[in-house]
Amino acid sequence: MKIAVAGTGYVGLSLATLLSQNNEVVALDVIPNKVDMINNRVSPIKDEYIEKYFEEKDLNLKATLDYKEAFNGAKFIIISTPTNYDENTGYFDTSSVEDIIKKVKDMGIDSTMVVKSTIPVGFIESVKEKYNVDNIMFSPEFLREGKALYDNLYPSRIIVGEKSERAEEFAGLLVSASLKEEVPVKYMNSTEAEAVKLFANTYLALRVAYFNELDTFAELKGLNAGDIIEGVCLDPRIGNHYNNPSFGYGGYCLPKDAKQLLANYENVPQNLIEAIVKANDTRKDHIADMILKRNPKCVGIYRLTMKSGSDNFRASAIQGVIDRVKSHNINVVIYEPTLNENIFGDCEVISQFAEFNDMTDIVLVNRMDENTFKIKEKVYTRDLFCRD
Repeated sequence: MKIAVAGTGYVGLSLATLLSQNNEVVALDVIPNKVDMINNRVSPIKDEYIEKYFEEKDLNLKATLDYKEAFNGAKFIIISTPTNYDENTGYFDTSSVEDIIKKVKDMGIDSTMVVKSTIPVGFIESVKEKYNVDNIMFSPEFLREGKALYDNLYPSRIIVGEKSERAEEFAGLLVSASLKEEVPVKYMNSTEAEAVKLFANTYLALRVAYFNELDTFAELKGLNAGDIIEGVCLDPRIGNHYNNPSFGYGGYCLPKDAKQLLANYENVPQNLIEAIVKANDTRKDHIADMILKRNPKCVGIYRLTMKSGSDNFRASAIQGVIDRVKSHNINVVIYEPTLNENIFGDCEVISQFAEFNDMTDIVLVNRMDENTFKIKEKVYTRDLFCRD
């Protein structure tokens, strides 16, 4: 069948790649360079498996700037456009999703729209009423940046926010394209599916914040944080995963999803959800304080990306630390080889590691690698286990 995918970020491009193995897929984007790259089988994002599949697989995949070309004749239209959190309104900006809904409605086609963008709880029911449409449902994604296609090939679960034949057909597309022998599939109402997405990501943010606060306690008390974490995590109910301290939770999803969930808690009693949101700011404050205590003249930031295998630094926690350090009139320079600009946020970007090292008297490293191990004596990191 023909499937359209609107938006070619991690979610959209991984799904387009996955489904184009067995179906005709037309991907829509508004950036001409991204469209050209996809059509030339060059991945516009860093993802090992997308790059591998682009090189090795015979994919029935085309990218276009023309939404009518993408949508005409499509059985499913997957919407994976960005929904950034708007600090002013306290909610996700869903305008890009609604733009696709309006385009599909204006075309008068009966394609089933499947929203994969993260949305507020209650969004699908609200747009059904607002635009008088019924051909729309929500299916949350659970992907990691840099491993998006892998996570579609080996999904932890597939959730579709509708109990219907079309929901089963869509889930079947994802299951049949995966390499996992048994994939848990769960059907539920759209509003519950929306809540699953926000609660899942907020729990991950909670876990990051928890081990970061454990690490803060250990650092200020002069204790061995690694020993404490390993001792705690030997309890099988807790588990030895997602427990390596960092400068804070970041990335595109966790910060905004936790804030959106908190906004959805309006008039609902809570303490924990708000604490999860506030904990990230507290952690950044602590990291900045530890740097300032050293009275540095020039602070080096080693990579804006926060984890290996990703070239994305949207909302990376290190940016909040940079702002805090710079507010004390301390010079900050950045080593980020994926950036073509010479300036990022009023900070000079250095492309050569040796030059960067010579300029700095302390280097902030969220995750250690072969470069930073060479200069370990001037590195400040909370990467205890050299992973994640």
